[in-house]
Amino acid sequence: MLRTPLHQFHVDHKASLVDFAGWEMPILYSGIQEEHKQVRTRGGLFDVSHMGRVRFSGRHARRLLERLCTRKIMDMDHGQCRYSLVCNEQGGVRDDVIVYRIDDDEFLVVVNASNREKLLGHFEQVRAASDFAVKIKDETMDSAMIALQGPKVMDLVSKFSKEIPTLKRYRFTTKNLLIVKIIVSRTGYTGEDGVEAILPASAVSMAMKMMLQGVPMDGPDAVIKPIGLGARDTLRLEAGMPLYGHELGEEINALSCGVDFAIAMDKDQMDRGEKFIGLDALRKTQSEGGPKQKLVGLEIVGKRAARQGMKVKSGGKEIGVVTSGAPSPTLEKCIAMAFVDVEHTPVGTALQIDPGGDRGALEAAVVAMPFYKAPKPQPKPAMTI
Repeated sequence: MLRTPLHQFHVDHKASLVDFAGWEMPILYSGIQEEHKQVRTRGGLFDVSHMGRVRFSGRHARRLLERLCTRKIMDMDHGQCRYSLVCNEQGGVRDDVIVYRIDDDEFLVVVNASNREKLLGHFEQVRAASDFAVKIKDETMDSAMIALQGPKVMDLVSKFSKEIPTLKRYRFTTKNLLIVKIIVSRTGYTGEDGVEAILPASAVSMAMKMMLQGVPMDGPDAVIKPIGLGARDTLRLEAGMPLYGHELGEEINALSCGVDFAIAMDKDQMDRGEKFIGLDALRKTQSEGGPKQKLVGLEIVGKRAARQGMKVKSGGKEIGVVTSGAPSPTLEKCIAMAFVDVEHTPVGTALQIDPGGDRGALEAAVVAMPFYKAPKPQPKPAMTI
């Protein structure tokens, strides 16, 4: 298995390590529920170095990304990040990605670990077929990526930088740490405020020491604790964020996934626009009345959790399938996401989930997503003299 530059950090903090998409990654440290609540109440540190980082540079870099991505690229500002899908010709989802615009002709694209090799081949194939002048460089092995998420994180970050806490969501800046450049973005995958940092692999040890020096990481009042992939999954589920292999996939129509904001159906009609791969198929879906199923949130009655693959029913008829499900540590109830026939998607619709075997059905109701929204920070009171 591959190891991230933070592997020794995980070992030192007694992480339980597992194989995740070919990487030896921490599934948990102290426990999923404890780590989940740490992020919701204070702050957590995630190693997300297994995510792929691919740099596009050259005079046709933007045009190539317009062809690859469902989101508009041309109107991105320097220093802006944008969530997008990469589709196949049938309108299914190859992956969901985040695009960083560094300059006019330079971009960084963060992809899922399980899809990195597949996408690298796809990127090169589209580039060659289009004869675009673009250099594509996989920087995954030479870099690291760290996420800090939670309501106390920005207070911590402000001690090192006054600029980063002023960044808007999905914006980034490049900071110099001695002779090392670090890209810091106000992004994340938990529903909480926070940042993600991309830096050279060789600088991780130095950066961690500087960043965490004097920061309490032990005990119930620790500002920051290391968080594993287990809690990352329950956090993103509460936040209603899709996961590849669950709510996204090659056989899943992109218009079914609840991320229509990331699909620019008119991008080829704009000046200097490009038709993205899969657009024709998605337009055909629209012309036929839209997708037959849509993603919904479900709240489960009782303490039994729904799991991926369980059938969703209405009046004994199968009308969908669960894609993700777990007990919510924050809401203290069981929640799930599922694809169901469109006529069963209105909020409040009562449904049943079949757990299989002789076990009784789970009663559920369609609810709005996200299940959880982080409270907005209250302004600090003005000082009086």
